[in-house]
Amino acid sequence: MNTPGRLLLVPNALDHGNAPIPIEQVLPHGVLVQAAALTHWVVEDARSARAFLKRVAMVTPLSAPLQAISMVELPRARKGSRSGVAVAEWQALLAPARAGHDLGLLSEAGLPAVADPGAALVEAAHATGVPVLPLAGPSALLLALAASGLNGQSFAFVGYLPQETAARSRRLHELEGISRQHAQTQLFIETPYRNPALAAALLAELKPGTRLAIGCGLTLEGGWSQMRTIEQWRRSPPVVSDRMPAVFALLAA
Repeated sequence: MNTPGRLLLVPNALDHGNAPIPIEQVLPHGVLVQAAALTHWVVEDARSARAFLKRVAMVTPLSAPLQAISMVELPRARKGSRSGVAVAEWQALLAPARAGHDLGLLSEAGLPAVADPGAALVEAAHATGVPVLPLAGPSALLLALAASGLNGQSFAFVGYLPQETAARSRRLHELEGISRQHAQTQLFIETPYRNPALAAALLAELKPGTRLAIGCGLTLEGGWSQMRTIEQWRRSPPVVSDRMPAVFALLAA
C-alpha cells in the first residue's frame, strides 16, 4: 500500500485583479521551492493558477513543464448535498495524494482554506488520512488585524455582510453588540467594487465611539491601513478603493 502524499496548502499573493508585485516579496523562498516541485494541484481557477506558477518559475525552475502539470479546479457548489458538493467528489480530488504524490491546494489570493472553498478539501484530507501541511504566506485577515491596533487576543471573522440595506443594518448592530459585550474585534470583507458602499454604511450605522479599522490593498503598492473612531471617520470619510481588496474591523467601546 502506498504511503500517501501530503496536501500542501500553498499561499498566493494578495494582488489578484491588481498589478502583480514580485512574488518573492510576499512568499518565502522555501515556499516557492516547494510550489515549484509540485506536479499535481487542486486550484480555485486554473488560468490564474498557471499565472501563479509562471511567477514562481521566474524565481525557481518548475520540476516539470507547465503543460505537463496536473491541475484540477475545485468543484462548484450545487444544491442537494452538503456544502453543495458531494463528499465523494472532494475525496476524489485527493487521488494523487492517495497514490503517493504531494498535492498542492491554491486559492486565488492569500491562504487556502481561510475564507475559501478549499476548506472542504482539507476536511476530506483529514477524513481519508492524507497529511495536511500549511505553508507560510500572507493572510489579508491577519495582516489587517495586526495593523488595526484593535484587540488581537479575541477576534472573529464573520465573512460577508448582507447586501440588502435593512439586513446589513441589523447585522452591523448585532456585531457591534457582540463586540461590546465580549471586547471582541469583528472582521469582515466585501467584494472590492462594493467597498465604498460598505464604508458609507459603517459610518452611517455604527455608534460614534466604535473604532473602525480598514486595511485596503495590503502588500500592494498604494495599500494602507487606518484606524479611527466612527466619529473621527465621519469628519474625514475614508476613500476606499473599489478595485483593491479590503478588510474591515470594528471594536465597540
